[in-house]
Amino acid sequence: MDQKERYESAKKAYAQIGVDTDQAIARLKEIPVSLHCWQGDDVIGFDHEGPLTGGIQTTGNYPGKAKTPEELMQDMDQALKLMPGKKKLNLHASYAIFEEGQFVDRDQIGPEHFARWVAFAKERNMGIDFNPTFFSHDRIKDGLTLTSPDEETRKFWIDHGKACIRISEYFAKETGIPCVMNIWIGDGFKDIPGDRMGPRLRYKDSIEQILSEPYDKNLVKPCVESKVFGIGVESYTAGSAEFSLSFAATHGCLPLMDNGHYHPTEMVSDKIPALLCFYPEIALHITRPVRWDSDHVVLFDDETREMAREIVRCDGLDRVYMALDYFDAGINRVAAWTVGFRSWQKALLNALCTPNEEFKRLQDENRMTELMMFQEDMKLAPFGDVWEEYCRQCGVAASGREWFETIKKYEEEVLLKR
Repeated sequence: MDQKERYESAKKAYAQIGVDTDQAIARLKEIPVSLHCWQGDDVIGFDHEGPLTGGIQTTGNYPGKAKTPEELMQDMDQALKLMPGKKKLNLHASYAIFEEGQFVDRDQIGPEHFARWVAFAKERNMGIDFNPTFFSHDRIKDGLTLTSPDEETRKFWIDHGKACIRISEYFAKETGIPCVMNIWIGDGFKDIPGDRMGPRLRYKDSIEQILSEPYDKNLVKPCVESKVFGIGVESYTAGSAEFSLSFAATHGCLPLMDNGHYHPTEMVSDKIPALLCFYPEIALHITRPVRWDSDHVVLFDDETREMAREIVRCDGLDRVYMALDYFDAGINRVAAWTVGFRSWQKALLNALCTPNEEFKRLQDENRMTELMMFQEDMKLAPFGDVWEEYCRQCGVAASGREWFETIKKYEEEVLLKR
C-alpha cells in the first residue's frame, strides 16, 4: 500500500474505537509549541563571554555551534523547515542583539535590543516567549540574585526583571500573540543553610517588585518556575516547588513546571491534572531528565507521551503553554532541535488519537481489567500511519531517514565551515 492507502486503513481502525484522526490532525495544526533558541549555542547568548555559571551547565563540544545572531537564526531556520506544526520562539534575555556601541547591562535592556528577533518571528508568523536571565553574569554575588541579602545586588536583578516585563509586552504587541515570561533563578546553597526562610522572603519581595511593573495581563503571562536543586546548590534551592506554586496561587501568575526539576520519582504528568483543578492556565518546560535535570533532547518516551495525554484528557490544550527546554552540545544541534520538537508533536498527536472518553468510562465503571487491556492494545494501534499523514499535510518528511539527509548536507556545507 502507498502512504494514502495506509492512512485510510489507519483512519478506519481508529474510527472503530471512536477516534477521528482527521480531526486530531486538524487540531494539532493549531497548537503552538515554543522552540527555545538556546539549544543552538549551548545557552551562551550574546551579552557575555565565557562559560555558563549560576547552577546551569551544558556538556559536549560538537562542531558548528552558532556564535552570532545571524548563525543562530540560520540554524533555527534550518530546523524549522524540518518540523511540522505551529511554533513560537522562546528567548532568554541574554540573547539581546546589540548594534555597535549599543551595549547596556541587563538591568537596562529594552525592546530595541530585540528588534531583530521580532522581525525574525513576524516573518515566520511566530509569537515570542521570554525569560529573564538570572545566570552567567558578574553581578551574581555569592551565587545569589533575587534572594541576595546585598540590596544593591538584589536591586540590579529586580530591575532586570522589570525590564523583561516591558520587553515581553513589546513582543506581544508586535506579534499579536501573548508572551509567556518565565522567572527562574538558581539561587541556593551547596551545603546546609542556617536560614531557609530569609532568602525565600527576599525572593517573594523581589518577584512582587518585578510584577509591580505595569503590564497588560492579556498580553504578558508571568510564570514562576521551580527546581529541586542545581549544580552547586544541592542542599537548598530558594525557588522550590512549594514556594513557586504558593507564589503563583496568591499573586495571579502562572506556575511553570519543568519536568526535569523534580525528584526522579515525581512525574509532571501526574501534576498537570492536579494544577489544572485550581489554575486557569499553567506553563510547561518540556525536557528529558536522566537521573536529574540533565536537559536531554526530548524523545517519544513514556513520560513525554503521558504528559501530552494528560493535557488532552484534561481539555487543557488552550490552558497549557508548552515550551521545549533542553541543550545538548554533544550532538548536531540542529538535529537536536528537530528530534525534540517532532517528539513532542508525536506525543500530542498520539494523545489526540487516544479514546480518552472510553478510558474514562471504563474507569468510572470500575472495569479496570478491561481498561488495562484496552490501554495495552492502543500501544499497537497504527499511529505511525497517522503521523505520516500529518507530516505530509505539513509539508515535511515523516521519517528521520529522510530529513536527516538534509541535516548532514547542512552540516557539511555550513556548520563544519564555521
